[in-house]
Amino acid sequence: MVMTHSAAVLGGGIGGLAVARYLSRAGWHVDVFERADTLPTSGTALGMWPQALDALDAIGAGDRVRTLGSPQHRGSLLRPDGSLIGTIDNRDRTAYLLSRPALLATLAETLPDGMISFGTPAPTLDALTDRDVVIGADGLRSPTRTQLFGEKFEPQYVGATAWRGWVPGHRDTVSETWDTDALFGITPRDGELVNWFACIRTDAGHPGGLDFLRSRFGSWHADVRAVLDAATPDAMLHHDLYESPALPSYVSGTTALLGDAAHAMAPNLGRGACEALVDAVTLGRFLTADTDIHTALRRYDRTRRPATRRLVRGSRAMSAVAMTGRLRPLRDLTVRLAAGLA
Repeated sequence: MVMTHSAAVLGGGIGGLAVARYLSRAGWHVDVFERADTLPTSGTALGMWPQALDALDAIGAGDRVRTLGSPQHRGSLLRPDGSLIGTIDNRDRTAYLLSRPALLATLAETLPDGMISFGTPAPTLDALTDRDVVIGADGLRSPTRTQLFGEKFEPQYVGATAWRGWVPGHRDTVSETWDTDALFGITPRDGELVNWFACIRTDAGHPGGLDFLRSRFGSWHADVRAVLDAATPDAMLHHDLYESPALPSYVSGTTALLGDAAHAMAPNLGRGACEALVDAVTLGRFLTADTDIHTALRRYDRTRRPATRRLVRGSRAMSAVAMTGRLRPLRDLTVRLAAGLA
C-alpha cells in the first residue's frame, strides 16, 4: 500500500497555489490556509518571463496564461520629455503580462474543492507536526519565517515607494520612463486595461495620492499625463518597497519558505511573481522525487537560495540605475550601447 504524503501550505498567493497544484497533481494530500476570505478581484499586471512560463507549463497552466495574457516583444526606455534612451527586444524570449487576479484564478481553478481554507489564518508550526512538510508561502511579513529564524530577518525598506494602478484602454507596448529619483511605467494588461506604476525615492510612509502624482509627474511626457488624468483612487495601490535580508536557509526541519517569505525583492526586474512560481515547481519536483523529505528540502535550498539572492541584489541595482541622477549620462550610454543605438 502506497502512503499518501501530506503538505500544509501557509498562504494562498501565487507561490502557495502553484506548489499546491504541483503536489496535488502528484497525488499528495494538500491543505492551503489563506487568511483572506476570497481570491482577489483587483490587482495590477505581472510579467511572466520564460522561466515562469516553464513553471506554469509544469503545472498545466501555461497555455491558459498565454491565452489570457498580453504578449510583450518590445519595450522602450524613455526620458521625461519622451525622448528615447533605448529599446528592449524580447522576441526571442516573449513575456506575457497578466493581472494578479487572473493568474491566481488560473492557478486555483483545478484545485480540488475544499483544498483552500479561506478566511483561515495559518496554524502555528507546532500544530502541523502531523504533515510531511509545511510550506511557508505567507508573503513579505511571513509569520512562518519569523517562527523559524526570528525577527532579525524582517524585510528592509529599500528607500522607495510605489504606486500601481490600471485605467481603461488598450496598449500594445511597454514603456518605462526614468529620471532622477523617480520612474513611471506603462504596460498592457488583460481585460482591455492599461497598467501603470510609479516609483519615487522617499522616506517610508509617504502619504501622497493621485494629486501628488499628478504634480510630481505633471511635466513628464503626454503618455504619463494621460494615464494619471484617467487614474482613480479605487483602481490604485500604494506600497513602500522592501527586500529580504539574506536568510541562513530557506528550510528548517520539514518546513520550507518560498516566494516573498524567502526573498522579497524590489520590483525593478519584474521577477517577484516569476520566482515564486519557479520556487514552487522546483520544490514540488524535489519533494515528489524518489528521496526523503529532508534531502528534498536541502536540494531545494541549494538550488533556489543562491539564484534568488542574486536577483534580490540585481533588483536593487536596477533601481539605482533607473533612478540615478549623477550617473545619468553613463546610464543612458550603457542602455544605448546594449540596444545597438550608439
